[in-house]
Amino acid sequence: MASNIQPLGQRVLVKRIEAEEVASGGIIIPDTAKEKPQEAKVVALGTGKNDDGEIVEFSVKVDDTVLISKYGGTDIKLDGEEHLIINESDILAIVS
Repeated sequence: MASNIQPLGQRVLVKRIEAEEVASGGIIIPDTAKEKPQEAKVVALGTGKNDDGEIVEFSVKVDDTVLISKYGGTDIKLDGEEHLIINESDILAIVS
């Protein structure tokens, strides 16, 4: 389970929110032509320590929907599901 994972430092575990597979005109887009979604849900937060060992409060919380940078982070697989570990600085915005 993803709940058994705690990222370290200022890292955040997120799960990408998949975009629709059918375009507005009814055309089905193949997986190879799709871009990775930039919208994700926060699953877990790191310990919050910065490089100096000080605790820094996160700007996001678990279950927030966020926009993430396109090429940041490290892809991992947990229980057969794709997740991403990113630095908090790779989070561009919180979607409300």
